[in-house]
Amino acid sequence: MHLSSYRHMEGLIERYLVSTEEALVLDVGSFDVNGSYRPLFDRLGWQYRGIDLVDGPNVDIVLKTAYNLPMPSGCADVVISGQAFEHIGFFWLTWLELARVLKPGGLIFLIAPSRGPEHRYPVDCWRFYPDGFRALAEYASLELLEAETDWEPDSDPGSAAWGDTVGVFRKPRCGGWRQITCVRLKLLALANRLLLPRPRG
Repeated sequence: MHLSSYRHMEGLIERYLVSTEEALVLDVGSFDVNGSYRPLFDRLGWQYRGIDLVDGPNVDIVLKTAYNLPMPSGCADVVISGQAFEHIGFFWLTWLELARVLKPGGLIFLIAPSRGPEHRYPVDCWRFYPDGFRALAEYASLELLEAETDWEPDSDPGSAAWGDTVGVFRKPRCGGWRQITCVRLKLLALANRLLLPRPRG
């Protein structure tokens, strides 16, 4: 994780969660590579769960696949992911899972690089811009509260090569929306998983 990503997450917490007393926070792609967001969520009444594909530092839940989160729909108050989506081949499938496990009224904080050198963990597939985040919001029927990109290099020499796109998404509370969209998300996720290419050999 680069420093600018940590600062972005810190700012999102200050803007959106400062008055939140209790929350289940799921961090998708939490493996500690040069730091993690966990210290930012170390508050009384908050439960933080790190989720990744491999066991290691800052990982509480190990996934079998990036496209299926082993938790019930509508369980999380906040879902975060930073510097992970560029490493997910079919990130739109993971995105549907983030939307599925989020409670109505809950928030997703998504930080993904808009620029930066190749860094394969184990692959490096994508870079993101605000229009991409708008498309993700529409795809999962979420409200996009903000989407910004670091267009100018950071003044910190260690982070100058990196730029982030930062998005905040909210799941609407409407009951009718909830029923229809939950079914839609499940059907989309199932259809997309069925269309995933199968490993050869």
